[in-house]
Amino acid sequence: MINQLIQPYFTDFLLHSYMNFVKSKRKRKMRFRLSHSLRLASSLLTKSNKFQFHHFTTTTTATPELRPDPPPIRVGLTDSAGRGVFATRPIGAGELIHTAKPAVCHPSPNVLHTVCYCCLRRISNPDGSEAQRVSFCSEDCKRRCMEFYNVEMKADWAAFDDYCGTHGLKYPFMVKRLACMVISGVARSDSVDILQPANLTPQMISRMEEEFGLLWNAFRKTLISDEDISFLTKQWYIGVLARIRINAFRIELAAGLYEDLLSSAAASVEAEAAVGHAVYILPSFYNHDCDPNAHIIWIDNADAKLKALRDVDEGEELRICYIDASLDRDARQELLSRGFGFQCNCNRCLHGD
Repeated sequence: MINQLIQPYFTDFLLHSYMNFVKSKRKRKMRFRLSHSLRLASSLLTKSNKFQFHHFTTTTTATPELRPDPPPIRVGLTDSAGRGVFATRPIGAGELIHTAKPAVCHPSPNVLHTVCYCCLRRISNPDGSEAQRVSFCSEDCKRRCMEFYNVEMKADWAAFDDYCGTHGLKYPFMVKRLACMVISGVARSDSVDILQPANLTPQMISRMEEEFGLLWNAFRKTLISDEDISFLTKQWYIGVLARIRINAFRIELAAGLYEDLLSSAAASVEAEAAVGHAVYILPSFYNHDCDPNAHIIWIDNADAKLKALRDVDEGEELRICYIDASLDRDARQELLSRGFGFQCNCNRCLHGD
């Protein structure tokens, strides 16, 4: 059942963001898009008793009688970058803005046996085997993942996994997990619809269609009913993958206290350093800046922490760096264009830094 403390607080947060947006008197078309997105997010809280809404949490300690304070942020439209996250009060350097749990995550294939299959925590003594294929860091993680993991274990993924491995693909594994979550009833098929999709080329779509065929065949050969996989269409697969492509975070766990990492930028793009990838709802609304005022970090699992890198004024947009901020301008522009489909026009890039 949905956490009764989080549900009213997140609904208030969405309504507050929408009302602030309406007051800005943006164009009607953009107003409709944001309104639709906020209604969709609210529907995640109300339409399914079985769905565990855990996209973000606060660190405020609350009793059952008290509603936790919302994070000091709102979602609204920016002048040039679509949706963004804005401070609703002054935020001090080093302050924890909010935390977030992934909507969906998956370990990197090369560390599959050394991290928790649920939360991506590193495991020093894995309990998995070739027969078992995966490991869990605790009985709690094993219990939380068992419903969708049992669905996954019903299918033969050899062809799908081989295709992804041969082509160096990582995001299709996240779509596979989300499909298993939907089939098991722990997630909705429209869980990530609120996120912005990537622009896809005909070549990308053609490859995604191949991936979908392998995914579909794997499920069709199981005893899963047609009704349970009725959502699983080619359009659904491509739509989810298009959103994961530009909204997935590469999870690199900190070796020490995160207070020591405030001066560093977002994680590097080296896949070998990652324990996996995850998609979040609220953190995906943060826009990019090569000189960010906020930072997303992971301490020991896929639970994300958003912290301020410097003092932030009320009303100021909070931005994170999507790539390694230490790279030179040309390298940053190339990575952002290739990986995220935009050209950065932040002050640092405009000045050639």
